[in-house]
Amino acid sequence: MYHRFEENKYPSTNIKIKDFVSHINEIRNANLEFISFEEFDTSFSKNNSSRKVLLTIDDAFSSFYKNAWPILKKEKIPFIIFINTETVGARGYMNWEQIKIISKYDFVYIGNHSHSHDYLVDKSDDEIRKDLTIAKKILKKKLDYETKIFAYPFGEYKSSYIEIVKDLGFKYAFGQHSGVIDKTKSKFELPRFPINEKYGEIKRFKSLLKNIPFPYKKILPEEKYLAENNNPPNVEIYFFDNQINLENINCYSNEQNEWRKSKLLFAKKNQLKIILDGKFTTERGRINCSLRDQSGYWRWLGIQFVIADL
Repeated sequence: MYHRFEENKYPSTNIKIKDFVSHINEIRNANLEFISFEEFDTSFSKNNSSRKVLLTIDDAFSSFYKNAWPILKKEKIPFIIFINTETVGARGYMNWEQIKIISKYDFVYIGNHSHSHDYLVDKSDDEIRKDLTIAKKILKKKLDYETKIFAYPFGEYKSSYIEIVKDLGFKYAFGQHSGVIDKTKSKFELPRFPINEKYGEIKRFKSLLKNIPFPYKKILPEEKYLAENNNPPNVEIYFFDNQINLENINCYSNEQNEWRKSKLLFAKKNQLKIILDGKFTTERGRINCSLRDQSGYWRWLGIQFVIADL
């Protein structure tokens, strides 16, 4: 997942174009295929086990159109771009003419990224539904088609938010917790690896390409929205019985605004409890778990919690 391109005063959401080109080359050097949304949809439904890359862009900044689009257009690299409709045409964002131009290419898919791009997770269900419905109507009017996919602004969601996304007819929804998609992932909590200047450094990027899915049955708590009474959460991951070497798993978390190695407890052979030392104190609480696979790749699983704005 990318945001800005060559907007170097925003390092937390920006990638330098030379690094973006290097990323494309590294993906190809790893013999990985870029796939379109349609190919992703087919692969997901068929539980295709081959490793592929789905490229996504959030927010439709004008720097994407100026700096990244010419590269993707020339090489016909498929991607999804998620648009928050309220900012279209505003300073620093693409306008509708530019969005219509790119939407005509068959390797481009437009996704819904809400209307306001606000911290919707802190809003009421009625406010969330209204915001997403406005975006749906505008995208339908401007582009004359119904998009099937949604990306949560800031990757933030709660259980009732997910139900609204389902009810509005979306087939998939993407977050910003890191991980690799496979059949065991919820269609409405799909992970992505966010890439920026800090996390787009080529050594790290190469390591990302060595990640494979970490299948699991379920993660508790299902509710990822934390208030005072459920922070820190009691985190449990239920893995499948055929998962080998689970005793070698490592997890890291950022409770109390400090990344640390998590304490782990196996309640049963494939039931892992992650013991947190304290509350999550920043806007988002994160847990990342990894396990070296026999294939030489790394299984990777990310979990993101949202801390209520009380």
